Amino acid sequence: MSGNLIARSIHDLTAGAWFGGSLMGAVGLNGAAAEATDPQERTRLSSIGWNKWAPVQTAAFAAHIVAGIPLTLGNKERLAAQHGVLRLTVYKSVVTLLGAAVTLYAGLVGQKVAKLSHEGAQGATEPGAGSSEELAKAQKQLKMLQWAVPFFAGWVIILGAKQGEMQRVENVALGLKKQQRAAGPMKMAGLRQFGTRIGTRA
Repeated sequence: MSGNLIARSIHDLTAGAWFGGSLMGAVGLNGAAAEATDPQERTRLSSIGWNKWAPVQTAAFAAHIVAGIPLTLGNKERLAAQHGVLRLTVYKSVVTLLGAAVTLYAGLVGQKVAKLSHEGAQGATEPGAGSSEELAKAQKQLKMLQWAVPFFAGWVIILGAKQGEMQRVENVALGLKKQQRAAGPMKMAGLRQFGTRIGTRA
């Protein structure tokens, strides 16, 4: 497992950046922008902040995906031999992709708000009395999306923690037993050999 230290570190750090950056933006950046005296500045400043963060978040997410490849390859034996590992890996991948789609959509909606920032608003995600229907709709969407992004990012981190727990020796042994019960006689020997290797490493 030590051979995956760099990939695992990048994978975890980039997930943390995804979660922390999106949460800070929703709470700190949007909250601070709402305190601006000029209604136009409230949407303009928040848009500037998100635009500056977007390249960092994109790079972090790309690194997160790339770092996941050697982790998956390094655990390919466990994917086949340990009960629940493959299912959890697929589940986490789906959640990650859904989170990426939500993050991308939030960025597109944010760009629309930025283009209409001259209209002014009550806050970064709250339309004002003079806001157009287009701006109001975009801000209402953004108000939900700003919390959906850290939700998905946090979900990915929790699933990563679950994957780590499944690598504990006792959980590997339990997973092998469950897989052996489900496997046919031809696969039993291979599963036992894998279990022996895991026990030796421990």
